Amino acid sequence: MADVQPLRGFRYAQEKVGDLVQTVTPPFDVITPEAQAGYYQNNPYNIIRLELGKTYPTDSGLNNVYTRAARTLAEWRLEGVLQQEKQACYYLYQQHFTYAGQSYSRTSLLARVRLEPWDAQVILPHEHTRTKDKEDRLQLLRACSTNFSPIMCMYDDPQGRIRRLLSAYAEQPEVRFVDENGEEHLLQPITDPEHVRLLQDFFAPRQLYIADGHHRYTTALSYRDELDQQRGGLHPQDGANFMLMALIDVDDPGMLVLPTHRVLFDLTAEQEQQLTEEQLSRYFAVKQVATTNDDALLTELAQAGGQQPALLVKTSDQALLLTINEQGRQLMSESGHSEAWNALDVAMVQHLILETLLHITAEDVAAGKNIRYIHDTQHALQALSNKEAQAIILLNGIPFRQVRDVALADDRMPQKSTYLYPKLITGLVINPLW
Repeated sequence: MADVQPLRGFRYAQEKVGDLVQTVTPPFDVITPEAQAGYYQNNPYNIIRLELGKTYPTDSGLNNVYTRAARTLAEWRLEGVLQQEKQACYYLYQQHFTYAGQSYSRTSLLARVRLEPWDAQVILPHEHTRTKDKEDRLQLLRACSTNFSPIMCMYDDPQGRIRRLLSAYAEQPEVRFVDENGEEHLLQPITDPEHVRLLQDFFAPRQLYIADGHHRYTTALSYRDELDQQRGGLHPQDGANFMLMALIDVDDPGMLVLPTHRVLFDLTAEQEQQLTEEQLSRYFAVKQVATTNDDALLTELAQAGGQQPALLVKTSDQALLLTINEQGRQLMSESGHSEAWNALDVAMVQHLILETLLHITAEDVAAGKNIRYIHDTQHALQALSNKEAQAIILLNGIPFRQVRDVALADDRMPQKSTYLYPKLITGLVINPLW
């Protein structure tokens, strides 16, 4: 089902650019204006000039962020700053990092993957996309016809076949550096013809699940369709039929899906009353947590979440640990969503607490009313103690298998359900679409 091919990627020539760590960035959608300015200063060849260039008041249709990226890309190719592989290959890409005091390693296979329409059920999404993000990436594709960064996709490998194959390439990577966040990145091309064939054959009968990069995938589909119409058809091997992906085993121990907590504000007195033990017990088994120690609070939430979906509602004067009861399960079964969706703790928050108890609609959420989202647990707790919030809802991270099950059910996760850590680096391998 999935057509996963090696590619002749472009990579930075180290003799031209110096230290590679000065040329790479995180993905475009997590780069702040301050960080963007810093990347411009790091190195004249930093990938920021291609992936997320500066805009200026004097920009026009002929001179703008997209045309400048295209011109810079052409110049770097001519100068040998970016050099293309002599033969098509896959790439082993590893990330070594620390989170909450624990060390992790995540293994990806970089490849070019044939684009498939959603209804083909070959590459499956788990979330909806926003038009604004797609339009920006589409204009960049039109100008440069290049993938500057991979999207993250998952695959099933219960026997660990690919893990064993890739481990042979992990010992002496061609590229190794530590980035600004202390995360180590390692890259090794895979050119052995037998291994290339084994990798391509392994993926041929499989489905892929998008973990991060829905907007870019949807944009790539739009770009391919545009070219297909303009040219009266595309050759099956035309580069526009493919995009750069980092493929990760769904059981990879370094695949962290961090929680996104809900911070509630501007609630009416009637809404605040719905967050009492009496009202919440309509749909949840409620346990009062007496401790005022934040670490102990989170430990209790994690322990409860190891048995079943659990969440913690905290206000200025109480902390309530919630697990769904029979009445809650019945109401979830009437949500109109799949069983996989109904089993999510974030779905229970959305359907039982926000929609049913607080009457916060999807339109309210989209408009930024009453709720905002915070990844950092301490920041969420601080918002409550600083009276920037009337209540917070703390969640556990979601195992990616649950995300996959929602995708397999052709459903979509609630807004702000997943935060994958760490992000993939941008600038290691560039995929030409020609």
